[in-house]
Amino acid sequence: MSNSTSQHILNAAANLLGFCLFVITSLHISNYSEASILDEFTSAIALLLVFSCLFSFSSIRAKKQGREQRLETIADYLFAASLVGVLVIIVLIALNFIK
Repeated sequence: MSNSTSQHILNAAANLLGFCLFVITSLHISNYSEASILDEFTSAIALLLVFSCLFSFSSIRAKKQGREQRLETIADYLFAASLVGVLVIIVLIALNFIK
């Protein structure tokens, strides 16, 4: 098996999923979720991370080389999109603290 990045994507996406869940929980505890769309956006990024985890795990478990590569590519794109989303989340949180 030659999936070189699936294990790394799975590990990093699971860790970032924990970050997203922490942000969502923090927003709901502080009652800030009603005044912001940050929790909805974070939930969407969390879904991207979950799908990235699922595709990378499926890539690790795949028996056929073509299917393995296709699943790994999908996981890679989902992970890259979610990284951009996490960056936006961090910028929005930072801007709210600056206000």
